[in-house]
Amino acid sequence: MHIAIYGRLIKKDALPYVQQMFDELYARKISSYIHEDYYPHLINNIQFREQPVLFNERNLDVIARLDYIFSLGGDGTLLDTMTIVRNTNIPVVGINIGRLGFLANVGKDEIVSVLDALEKGAVTHDPRTLIHLDSNVPGLFGEAPFALNEFTIHKKDSSAMIVIHTYINGEFLMSYWADGLIVSTPTGSTGYSLSCGGPIIFPGSENFVITPVAPHNLNIRPIVVSDNSVISFEIEGRSDHFLVTLDSRYESVDSSIQLAVRKEDFTVTLIRPNEQHFLDTLRNKLSLGLDQRN
Repeated sequence: MHIAIYGRLIKKDALPYVQQMFDELYARKISSYIHEDYYPHLINNIQFREQPVLFNERNLDVIARLDYIFSLGGDGTLLDTMTIVRNTNIPVVGINIGRLGFLANVGKDEIVSVLDALEKGAVTHDPRTLIHLDSNVPGLFGEAPFALNEFTIHKKDSSAMIVIHTYINGEFLMSYWADGLIVSTPTGSTGYSLSCGGPIIFPGSENFVITPVAPHNLNIRPIVVSDNSVISFEIEGRSDHFLVTLDSRYESVDSSIQLAVRKEDFTVTLIRPNEQHFLDTLRNKLSLGLDQRN
């Protein structure tokens, strides 16, 4: 088995779990590859039994032999991992050494059990839809113009609200007077969109959710549309510059830009233990339906 390791920062209280993971990989004779950006955070904190092999997303020979990639951190780290995985269809195992860990659903104390499950094939492969951004600006978001959670348009800094004229398949939907607008995948429906009043969408529902951020028109509500739709935008406001984001990555653009989002041509695969289900995650992580009364 060949496993890649990616992370961002590493906190002191997580070090014993990360050490345990590398010890387990060595004991099981599992080949491991550490992303070159993560290695500097490990070199003075982790004892390696053998010289680590480093890689990046341009090492196509390493990418081709990977069975899984482990994302060590929280949900933000897992979203970053998508820019490494891209269209390779390498399954991603999210190990939560961060805080909430909604997407990174393997606890740091479950590393041994998830390795057991991977070796036995006792895991579920969970394909997730991505959202793709098209624009008239070459190179916007580089080689990864896609997101697992959401695409957003947002006013910049403390400027006045903006107007986002929105079209579905070329047909005018409405103009949003707001601080911004979110187009979320089902995976992202439990994130930023939910905090702005959007609905929870089950993975595999084949929808996008359009959710305004602080709309001026109080009669505007989130809208669910088919993910076969192409959603395009025209932006105007007092400021000539706005922010667009794909998950945690952002770019500053001006009002001359043309933007449209659609379903990405490929999916990514998240790994979850067989006994873990989406409804369990909703109850355990979001306390869905929990009676707070004493």
